Amino acid sequence: MLGIYGGTFDPIHYGHLRTALEVKEALRLAELRLLPCRLPPHRGSPGATPGQRVAMLALALQNAEPGFSVDRRELEREGPSYMVDTLVSLRREFPGRPLCLIVGLDAFCGLPAWHRWRELFELAHLAVMRRPDAPEPQWANGLAEIVAARRTDEPGDLSLAPAGRVVFLEVTQLAISATLIRRLVFEGKSPRYLLPEAVARMIRAEGLYRDGGEK
Repeated sequence: MLGIYGGTFDPIHYGHLRTALEVKEALRLAELRLLPCRLPPHRGSPGATPGQRVAMLALALQNAEPGFSVDRRELEREGPSYMVDTLVSLRREFPGRPLCLIVGLDAFCGLPAWHRWRELFELAHLAVMRRPDAPEPQWANGLAEIVAARRTDEPGDLSLAPAGRVVFLEVTQLAISATLIRRLVFEGKSPRYLLPEAVARMIRAEGLYRDGGEK
């Protein structure tokens, strides 16, 4: 089974890496691809260029968990980075392989605002990361029916079909965010121990985020 973990990764940090590892182990993924988006539809442009973000991902994955890799397909596609287009591309590449899109609980609750969001469930399974103490959300905008019809509490079920199930996974929530890291750098403070040291060195060397981060 192939896991897809999308984001801007602006920059990649230990919060991303730890949750990716936990999901990989929980779902017994053969491969987990970190997929940086080129142009996020629901937020401002990233502070680092696509090339810089890919370089930081590559540095973060040096000597990292076997099976982790970077997928550049959204960076090579023009226009907004719609996940449905990405999954269509992956499905062409892997017609019968189980695919699993990894999202946080907040992102999952916001799915009805995503482009052609209902098609996601026909293209992949969804693994939803949540804190151990997170309350059960109040589903809205059609999500209640989706969850009722597609939810499984057995991660192994995802390997039995190419797409269509939803599983909720409890993961360690580290109080780290890319926004926090960019703000620290902008304020002249150190982001050390929040992200891999090789990534921190690149941020210093290239003067990233000194102008405040997002554009």
